[in-house]
Amino acid sequence: MIDKISVTILTKNSEKYLKQCLDALKAFDEVLILDNGSNDKTLEIAAGYANVTRIKHPFIGFGPMKNLAAEKARNDWIFSVDSDEIASEALIAAIRELDPVQVNRVYTIDRLNHYNGKPIRCCGWYPDTVIRLFNRTYTCFNDAMVHESLVLKPDTQKTVLAGELKHYPFDDIGSLISKMQSYSTLYAQQSEKTSSPLKAFGRATFAFFRNYFLQKGFLCGYEGLVISVSNANGVFYKYMKLYEKQCGDQL
Repeated sequence: MIDKISVTILTKNSEKYLKQCLDALKAFDEVLILDNGSNDKTLEIAAGYANVTRIKHPFIGFGPMKNLAAEKARNDWIFSVDSDEIASEALIAAIRELDPVQVNRVYTIDRLNHYNGKPIRCCGWYPDTVIRLFNRTYTCFNDAMVHESLVLKPDTQKTVLAGELKHYPFDDIGSLISKMQSYSTLYAQQSEKTSSPLKAFGRATFAFFRNYFLQKGFLCGYEGLVISVSNANGVFYKYMKLYEKQCGDQL
């Protein structure tokens, strides 16, 4: 089955984990990288792998970018991986054993998120189940600029794969703040919802309470506190940016 699957990866300045990511994917015949403006060693690293194809394209949103990558792949079966995710040996072995004939079947994978290299099993970060293996003739990602997801139909069948994706999205507080800034802006740009300062404050307060108390962030030491506060800030600013856009549209 593994020779019938194309791996797709979006990159931009992804040099830190890209080698580990690509090393784990050497068994695949095609790994397609869609890059949107890297100026570090991302493309240089990718060039060192015989099974990797590199394509450049301006950023048009995460959902549309992932669909574009899938369209340019050779195979209909797509394994969508982020550049800071590393597939475990158990996951690759599970994919090797597949021989699906149902195009309406999608495959879910457990993702283990890390902060500063440490696995985090609180704050709603674990278990983090994602759908990453699918047939492009049956489904695709939605057009969301951020927090994109696959469009599932009533007849979609799900199968859980063994193994996991080790995810390294944040190395420090600075990276949390940076992603919060970019994601909150993208959310405000795409959303048609209404907002207000009171709504922003209420949503942010509940987000902290949920992450730190209900999802047991307090059990994860300072990392749990940092993540819970950052998540709350992200909620606050995305609704405040939405409010500012709303006010601007009314002028």
